[in-house]
Amino acid sequence: MQLSRGQIRQISRDSVRALVAAEHIEVIAESEVVRDVESVLDTYIQQHNEVMTRARELAQQRGLPQGEFGRIKQLVAEQQGLKTGDEAVGYVLEQILSMLMHSSNVEEVYAEDHVLKRCIRGFLRAQEDGEEAIEAEVRAKLKHVKEGTRVWEIEYQRMKQDIKRRRGM
Repeated sequence: MQLSRGQIRQISRDSVRALVAAEHIEVIAESEVVRDVESVLDTYIQQHNEVMTRARELAQQRGLPQGEFGRIKQLVAEQQGLKTGDEAVGYVLEQILSMLMHSSNVEEVYAEDHVLKRCIRGFLRAQEDGEEAIEAEVRAKLKHVKEGTRVWEIEYQRMKQDIKRRRGM
């Protein structure tokens, strides 16, 4: 799951509003619950970035070929207890549900866990679909650059920002 910090506020706001509108949760202050969800998403992004950095360092230290980067990243993520790839959405949903159950800003939770997850998952998936399309376009343009290298990272971020800017994101 690819999330950027710029998407966090919109996902959080939309998710909380949908939960409140469907009367799945009752909140004391909606803006505070939005901030709580933002915090969960921001923490995931930070942890994911740390995993990527550590995996890149390990791959460089050990002189591993680029094809091994995904395996190294997965191992580092497992060591840190972070889910990535297909499991990332489920992991983030569990973190959000845990926050909703323990937040002092949530008065009551009326819906069952699977109902809450289904509601929030829609917003995460919509964002993820847009990110996957952007990532595919960037990767297609960077076929000539070796993935995992510093040049690749710089060009990847530059192209991604350029595509987002052109699409008004």
